[in-house]
Amino acid sequence: MNSIPHYQLITTPEPLAQLFAAFDRVEELSIDTEADNLFRYRTAICLLQIKVESEIYLVDLLADLPLDELWQRLAQKHLVMHGSDYDLRLLRGLCDFRPRSLFDTMFAAQLLNIPRFGLAALLEQHFGVKLDKDHQKANWSRRPIDPAMADYAAMDVHYLPELRDLLTAELVRLGRLEWLRQKCQWQIDVAQEGFAGPDENSWRVSGAEKLGPLGLAVLNQIWHWREHCAEKLNTPPFKVTGNEMLMRIARAADDGLPLHEVLHVHLGRRHDRLFSSLNDAVRSGFSLDPNTLPRRERRREFSQMMPEELSRQDRAKAYRDHLARELNLDPTVIATRSQLVLLARDPTSADAVLLPWQAELLKADPRWQS
Repeated sequence: MNSIPHYQLITTPEPLAQLFAAFDRVEELSIDTEADNLFRYRTAICLLQIKVESEIYLVDLLADLPLDELWQRLAQKHLVMHGSDYDLRLLRGLCDFRPRSLFDTMFAAQLLNIPRFGLAALLEQHFGVKLDKDHQKANWSRRPIDPAMADYAAMDVHYLPELRDLLTAELVRLGRLEWLRQKCQWQIDVAQEGFAGPDENSWRVSGAEKLGPLGLAVLNQIWHWREHCAEKLNTPPFKVTGNEMLMRIARAADDGLPLHEVLHVHLGRRHDRLFSSLNDAVRSGFSLDPNTLPRRERRREFSQMMPEELSRQDRAKAYRDHLARELNLDPTVIATRSQLVLLARDPTSADAVLLPWQAELLKADPRWQS
């Protein structure tokens, strides 16, 4: 049975002074967040977990707390996190947050070629701790916070410093600590972009490219119908209906089925409430001129490759895979498929496309660049 660490749940302003006093004693903090992305249309961060030396604080971000000083102080510290991308993007959107520096234990595990690099797997492997994964999908916006969920949240940061130390020792042994530093700095930078918002072609869900004009017109209208419903209900769009049902309706329209057959669907517990507006959306799709739909600009990296570029991509991939075997790394840690495409189109772009350590490895063999 896991031993639950002691922690303090902060829901009122008074304990913040104690937290800030703890901040003043250290240069490094371990943090994590919990959000309500499975339960709300617009995601909110609900809880911030912080470990300061041996002390753990859970800050209720939905409580009426003055948090400006917290974010200012947090930005001055070196952070230990696991899988920081989502958290940092959320924090960027919440308060323009940018950390001073970062150690991401997930990136460290990937650079050590640890196959199961999720936090739960790493804690079980190194400390014999088993996290209750059910809480990952819990409703973190519900108040008061369930004690079992608070226990889980505390466990998320409790072992991070020890895990960091274990992974650091291995990175130093293999000479890869600088690789991690570069990756973490890259993560800090890209997180400042936040989350990409919907654009005029967001309605083109997977499979839309196979639809004809009528199917596309219907898909366009029912996708926007779903977004409107989700926002009105304050729930994630997938809880209104999934992409599979959207595509089923669009394909039925494309196949020339009559309206009543196109609408032969059930919307679950909200069916009676939403079916009438879905009917209106499908009818709107039938009457929409497909030529008025937004056109998708083909990005250069997805345009057809020339024969010499395909050959260069094959050579770059072969050399990357050779390096991966020598270094005992997943090949995508050295360069992803999309990065190989960019390199094949412009072999001089390695320094712009890759991190310095990745570019140095690949540029060591000029044969694939010709």
